[in-house]
Amino acid sequence: MYVDGLTSGDAALLFAYRGDEAVARYQGWRPADEAEAADFIRRQAAQVFGEPGSWCQLAIRDRVTRELLGDLGVHFPAGTDDPIEFGISLRPEKQGMGYAREAMAAALDRAFREWGYRRAVGSVDPRNVSSIALLRSLGFRQEAHHVESYRFRGEWVDDVIYALLAREWSGRP
Repeated sequence: MYVDGLTSGDAALLFAYRGDEAVARYQGWRPADEAEAADFIRRQAAQVFGEPGSWCQLAIRDRVTRELLGDLGVHFPAGTDDPIEFGISLRPEKQGMGYAREAMAAALDRAFREWGYRRAVGSVDPRNVSSIALLRSLGFRQEAHHVESYRFRGEWVDDVIYALLAREWSGRP
């Protein structure tokens, strides 16, 4: 598995899994069609990676075939004193194979060791048990549970906040 930029050739597959209700259930963005996925990829290509305040979406690919497995979003805050945030989506048939954990571990390593962030956070709907298990497996701890704190797709939903400090990550491979 490796991570790089999304390309125009990824639009059909990006739409296929991001448009799937099971994958999109807890995601903030769900493309309406392949054209919207292609437009998203064009906008991402034009964006400066790491620009403060931006969400940058990266492709998670099979190391051998270069096939798109999913995507990893990185929210870069205004400064390194603020926490960096990640989001991840995988094709349904690629879930449960360790790709999400491998991609997140690599992203956390870069965030803490190369980019100088001291804290990473994850904001998760508590019904998203797979994401919670992923965060916990990486050493994140739950810090807050906000009850019915925001409106998402027509319903009031809870938001659980997980966090990890760079000093807690330092001994990990």
